[in-house]
Amino acid sequence: MEERRGVRGQKRFFQVWRKLDPYSLRSRLTIGIATVSSVGLGSVAIWTGWQMQRILINSHKQGIEYIAGRLPRDVELYSEMLPVEVGLGKAIDRLTTADTLLWVKHPDGKVTAKSVNLKIQSDRGTAAALMSLTQMPSQAEVSEVNGRYFVLRGSPLEVRGEAIGQLFVARDISRDRQMFLALVANLGIVSVGVLLAVTVAIAYYLQRSLQPLRQLSQMTELISAEDLGQARLYLERAPSEVKELSQTFNMLLSRLSQAWEREREFVSNVSHELRTPLTIVHGYLQSVLRRQHNLTETQQEALETAASEAERTIRLLQDLLDLARADSGYLQFRIDAFVLNDLVAEVVGMARQYSDRAIVIETETNSIVVKADYDRLKQVLLNLIDNAIKYSDPNTSIQVNLEAEPTAAIIQICDRGYGIPLQHQSRIFERFYRIDEVRTRSTGGSGLGLPIVKTLVEGMGGSVTLRSKLGEGSVFTISLPV
Repeated sequence: MEERRGVRGQKRFFQVWRKLDPYSLRSRLTIGIATVSSVGLGSVAIWTGWQMQRILINSHKQGIEYIAGRLPRDVELYSEMLPVEVGLGKAIDRLTTADTLLWVKHPDGKVTAKSVNLKIQSDRGTAAALMSLTQMPSQAEVSEVNGRYFVLRGSPLEVRGEAIGQLFVARDISRDRQMFLALVANLGIVSVGVLLAVTVAIAYYLQRSLQPLRQLSQMTELISAEDLGQARLYLERAPSEVKELSQTFNMLLSRLSQAWEREREFVSNVSHELRTPLTIVHGYLQSVLRRQHNLTETQQEALETAASEAERTIRLLQDLLDLARADSGYLQFRIDAFVLNDLVAEVVGMARQYSDRAIVIETETNSIVVKADYDRLKQVLLNLIDNAIKYSDPNTSIQVNLEAEPTAAIIQICDRGYGIPLQHQSRIFERFYRIDEVRTRSTGGSGLGLPIVKTLVEGMGGSVTLRSKLGEGSVFTISLPV
């Protein structure tokens, strides 16, 4: 029992593992890393741009502050040798640069001195707008004037304690701002390019790193119980974590193979050991039943029930033994050529006798020769016809169709019974699988009939399929080599 639970647990592991899609995992990792990278690069780019802008503006502000502090001292020096108005003009000219404009306004609003700045003089509208300003911040600040950007500062101008007017200083930073915006745009383009390159590199690396996981996924999709002993995963180039996973996977396959083998041996041994005593018990019951004159009605009914159950158990054990032999590769087939029509007629005759049901044979030819095991195919047909009889209305007929194709012979067993729901059709050939537990018990089914059919047909080189619809019946189709 513990081994069976272990096998079921390991089977659940494979079912969960099959749901892990390496392609989906690679996509999620790539998107996740790319998102983190884009956020990181974007944050770095924004912070870098903000720092560069702050440094640029602060440098201009420091220049303006220097000019505003230097001009009064220069005017005092010049005024020692020249009139104040002349000294003021010379001091302004000395501190003027290509992008800097200085002017002084008298309290009555008249401009008493100004710098000769070619750049601003060429743009008379901007120069006029600047000189028309009556108030400026006492600390250097950036302002937009007439579509251009300036660092502005205003302060009272005093020479030897005497106020001679209001000093205005303006520095044009429009060109620097355009260069900064171009630099930021280039930085953004470079960041996007780096992000794309990083994304492609990550995707390629993840593809190579997840290749072993893809191999694991493919193996779990293809592996079957018969392959457990030989299935192994060998990885030459893989990360150490994935190699450890592959080793664990191989150990799991080995344990699962051993548990599966022990379970098959157990089923085979138990079936073999129980079949003989049950056969003896069934024989004694039949012997007692033949002496009916010594039995009461109650005793006879009890013995008939016991004999029936013993016979059913013997059939179940024989089915288990056949399946165990098939799993181990010890189920023998005697493949011979024979006329299929004769076998079908024999089976249908037997079924009519024990069931008293209408069973019709339809065929287009009188002679279809197949290569199969006569007794095994007879067992298959009896199982399918017995199923059709059990799960269909007694007033309906069972139809057996025979067809000959160039490479195969087709046998169809059709009934007009309850039908099999679509969600159960894919599992109908699994061992011990039952659609309706109550109905199956009432008909004496064990859930091994159809698995036996599939095992025997495939062992003879054929195939069996099902087509069913609720309320209309089922059609089992057997294909055998001719």
